[in-house]
Amino acid sequence: MKYLLDTHTVLWVAENSPLLTDLAKAAILDANTQKYVSIVSAWEVAIKLGNHKLHLAGGLQEFFRMIDDNGFFTLPLERKYLQLITDLPNYHKDPFDRLIAATAIIENMTLITIDEKIYQYDVSCLW
Repeated sequence: MKYLLDTHTVLWVAENSPLLTDLAKAAILDANTQKYVSIVSAWEVAIKLGNHKLHLAGGLQEFFRMIDDNGFFTLPLERKYLQLITDLPNYHKDPFDRLIAATAIIENMTLITIDEKIYQYDVSCLW
């Protein structure tokens, strides 16, 4: 099984947040699954750090450390993801979340997210 972690999921894993459900934790901790983070999440974190909507000691490097220390793989941004978002219904207004949803759809991954707006897309989600 391949999972794509939404940006908030990565942050919550790193801080062992009680907001993570048992189902999400089990999937993330399962050694037999592959876990991915889109580079789009790093872009989102960088922008939110820059406009002070997110505070993360260590900044963007800390976010990358979280990815590496948890054994998550980073996915690059591909043209095919951008092409798909031009065809997706406008259920979600956040461009980062639309790109993450498109990535999960194209790569046939289950998206681990609490974001219910994403559930409207034809994407496998787990929370």
